[in-house]
Amino acid sequence: MRLISPKNASLSTSVLIVEDEPFSRFHAVNLVEDAGFIAIEAANADEAIAILESRKDIRIVFTDIDMPGSMDGLKLARAVRERWAPIQSILTSGHFDIRQDEIPERGRFFSNPTATQILSPLCGRLLPKRPGEGCYMPWLSL
Repeated sequence: MRLISPKNASLSTSVLIVEDEPFSRFHAVNLVEDAGFIAIEAANADEAIAILESRKDIRIVFTDIDMPGSMDGLKLARAVRERWAPIQSILTSGHFDIRQDEIPERGRFFSNPTATQILSPLCGRLLPKRPGEGCYMPWLSL
């Protein structure tokens, strides 16, 4: 796990990326940073829970569903919803097709073919931009 400084440090929303495959995690970190967020990495759900317990600045959990360990990404998103209700969840998978009613409240699912485009559409259409700050999530106000 490591903290990576964003290119646009004026936006301080932290995103926890939970992905067991290093290349996919690296790619997700780049997407998050390019959107102006602070990226924090975890290789599995246990690391993610430890990070969430020790930090108060996480606003979004971006997780793969198919992960080894004590819980998969869907169980992680449910645990996050129960313990840290304000945190948003973005779930991805190339192996599963998850219905929206299976996703915890304040969560979204994207299949991996669209995962590389998740933040761009979110920032462009769903998330308004503040001048000079990149995209933001108004429901995540600190």
